[in-house]
Amino acid sequence: MFSFFKSKSADEKTPPNEASAGWGARLRQGLARSRAQLGSRLSGLFGSHARIDAALYEELEDILLSADVGGEATAFLLNDLKSRVKRENLGDAQQLQGAMQQSLLSLLTPLERPLEIGAQRPFVIMMAGVNGAGKTTTIGKLAKYFQNQGKSVLLAAGDTFRAAAREQLQVWGERNNVAVIAQEGGDSAAVIFDAINAAKARGIDIVLADTAGRLPTQLHLMEEIKKVKRVINKADPGAPHEIILVLDANTGQNAISQVQAFDDALQLTGLVLTKLDGTAKGGVIAAIAKTRPVPVRFIGVGETMDDLRPFVAKEFVGALFD
Repeated sequence: MFSFFKSKSADEKTPPNEASAGWGARLRQGLARSRAQLGSRLSGLFGSHARIDAALYEELEDILLSADVGGEATAFLLNDLKSRVKRENLGDAQQLQGAMQQSLLSLLTPLERPLEIGAQRPFVIMMAGVNGAGKTTTIGKLAKYFQNQGKSVLLAAGDTFRAAAREQLQVWGERNNVAVIAQEGGDSAAVIFDAINAAKARGIDIVLADTAGRLPTQLHLMEEIKKVKRVINKADPGAPHEIILVLDANTGQNAISQVQAFDDALQLTGLVLTKLDGTAKGGVIAAIAKTRPVPVRFIGVGETMDDLRPFVAKEFVGALFD
């Protein structure tokens, strides 16, 4: 049986905000490990070489690869940097710091495409990802983000395989004071179908639909999530209006295969890169930009509601360097 859950109050359960710290400071703090692996090492490299030569470029390549930037993105950045050196007539290795930032920015900027809620009501956002990527937590944070924009939100507990996922989503519903459509066991597609109809009846702006975590290698589960997408479209032609893959930044280069597999199966419209505060592998975003440039809608750098924000390439690159 389906259940309709709505909390009575969110005031006491909302995680405390880091009001005293600006987003720029939190982003820099969240990217500390990735900065140590990439930005700080690059600064040290450029500061230790008197001139720009083959040895410098070789060391630069090693640093980029070890920072999970990936082969294709590393080749692009090296070629772009060499072009800048020639075009701008750079001769001092220390001048490469700014040029490197500009090269990285040019690579990442196409990923900066903020999520825009269209005129459709309800606007259905389907969430996907592997187990442990932070999908359910991301849904809770997105619910708050959209509420802050004046939107009404409904959550669909489509992960029917894990009772804990349903309970976790209901906790986020309490925190945000939003409705949750849930079912004990059963079919994920049916839960989301019911949620969309409930949203229509209640005039809800946005439906955030959770799905069970799955590995791209679990082909039967990848077929199942394709079915979920088809059922959503039956419930509301044109939906889902956004299909987001949640990626754990800790997975490094494995994130590329996840993006490719889920994109092939679902035709992704966006990504959320989570847990950047716990990894030195933030450079993987460059690999995504080069190999499968699906827009990065949001990045997460902490546990609080305000630690999930839209991706801004200039902010991100700036926080990666000293």
